[in-house]
Amino acid sequence: MSIAATQHTLVTKSGNVSAEVYEPTSPKSLFVFAHGAGAGMHHPFMKALSTELANLGIATLRYNFLYMEQKKKRPDFPAVAHLAVAAAVEKAHELFPGLPILAGGKSFGGRMTSHYFSAVQVPFVKGLVFVGFPLHPAGKPGIDRAVHLEKIKTPMLFLQGTRDTLAQWDLIEGVCKKLPSATLIKLEGADHSFKASGKNLIPVLASETVGWLTALR
Repeated sequence: MSIAATQHTLVTKSGNVSAEVYEPTSPKSLFVFAHGAGAGMHHPFMKALSTELANLGIATLRYNFLYMEQKKKRPDFPAVAHLAVAAAVEKAHELFPGLPILAGGKSFGGRMTSHYFSAVQVPFVKGLVFVGFPLHPAGKPGIDRAVHLEKIKTPMLFLQGTRDTLAQWDLIEGVCKKLPSATLIKLEGADHSFKASGKNLIPVLASETVGWLTALR
């Protein structure tokens, strides 16, 4: 399948950030895909999953948070990160007004997206996808970071590994069971980076996302 890559700039009141769209021929949906805390939108994982989704007919809009754009190490405060989430979602709708939009991200990017959607209802966003939701810091299991999820009305997909040190399995499972709009996908043996004994889980992440989206319609 042919994939077109186009560059964009997202304008926020805190500063502009870069974005890149991967668009397959005749996309069925678009995923607004935010990066994790330690790596920007060009990280190999981000690009590989975006490519796999494109092969399955799902376009992606990857974007940087401001701190990554400015090459800083400390992640943005939530209020600043939310500006980027909002700008990315609006840009996606502007570029593809007729497509169902998904939003979410890897780790930190997913959590910043969930915080934004716990406060703002966006009618054209049909679902949220969390690729390794960071439920707690490594070595400090807890569910305090999940409290805001109860406010989200949009359907949510959690793609989680059983060896993720940022989301102890029994805890993330318990959280999702209490969320009526949540679907939890279990990736046996995968860590927070979705590494599992040398297996390539990128195709699994993509196919599970597409299958869930199809079921939403």
